[in-house]
Amino acid sequence: MKQIVRAMGLCVVLIAAAPVALAQDRPGAVATEAVESVVTVRAVNYETRMVTVERPDGKLATIQVPPEAHNLYQVQPGNKFKVRYLESVAIDVLDPGTEANTGAVQIVERAPKGATPGGAIVNVRQAAVKVEEVDYANRTVVVSGPQGKREFKVGPEVKRLNEVKPGDIIRVRYTEALALEMVQP
Repeated sequence: MKQIVRAMGLCVVLIAAAPVALAQDRPGAVATEAVESVVTVRAVNYETRMVTVERPDGKLATIQVPPEAHNLYQVQPGNKFKVRYLESVAIDVLDPGTEANTGAVQIVERAPKGATPGGAIVNVRQAAVKVEEVDYANRTVVVSGPQGKREFKVGPEVKRLNEVKPGDIIRVRYTEALALEMVQP
């Protein structure tokens, strides 16, 4: 399981950092949030593969366990799992003429059959959007892309907004990773 978590961490760091490394002379930003906690299993529905867990704050969350997780039969109410969750959004303005691939990738690691339940999943989605309007005074940007036109408020942590202009192509990469490791059977 430690190999899964290390691999997930390395994969996420490489994925999240890639856009900025590709266009360092152009405006860009990366925002990352990571959370680690221990949850307690409260209910398991083996037919629907739904597991309800209690977070440290007492709130309940339900997780859909994918069919690839073949050790679900070992999970019982009362089990504790260490959960690591990472979310990252990376944006950068591409050099003129640069193509940005649009798509999604999923990486799944699981414990071997019969081993202690656990695993990791990393989802990465990337899209290119075109800047339609920039309001520098109010720090808003209107973009058009696969989901139509959207307006975004740009926070003060994003530097060089003054260099973004209508017609620029922005690459947006969203990474979400989850690793679970049983710590108490």
